[in-house]
Amino acid sequence: MKNNEKSSKRIFHNTEECPIRNVVAQMGNKWSMLILFALVDGTDRFNSLKSRIVGISQRMLTQTLRDLEREGYVSRTVYPEVPVKVEYELTSMGRDLVKPLYQLVTWAETHHEDIKHCRKIYDEKANG
Repeated sequence: MKNNEKSSKRIFHNTEECPIRNVVAQMGNKWSMLILFALVDGTDRFNSLKSRIVGISQRMLTQTLRDLEREGYVSRTVYPEVPVKVEYELTSMGRDLVKPLYQLVTWAETHHEDIKHCRKIYDEKANG
């Protein structure tokens, strides 16, 4: 993200160097924040996470956990037991990330009814 020399407006380049595209966009997907907030409660196992995040498929939970682990927000621990026991928990970076995300979630809770009302008015105008 750089400022345009001709104006003060920012330019968002489609490169790995853009922190919004490269880092923040991961949090904008449908499941990442829900998984992170589920792990705020502490270490959890795959099936427990799946039951707590209603609507997520096994495949999507697996992929999103892998993505969050790759980014460094979640750690995965495999215990050599029969059957194999796998636990997921937030890393220190994941715990740091959840702090500002909590502000966004709080804002969303505060404004949820207002947003639903605005959507309704917009949809009525668009369909009317």
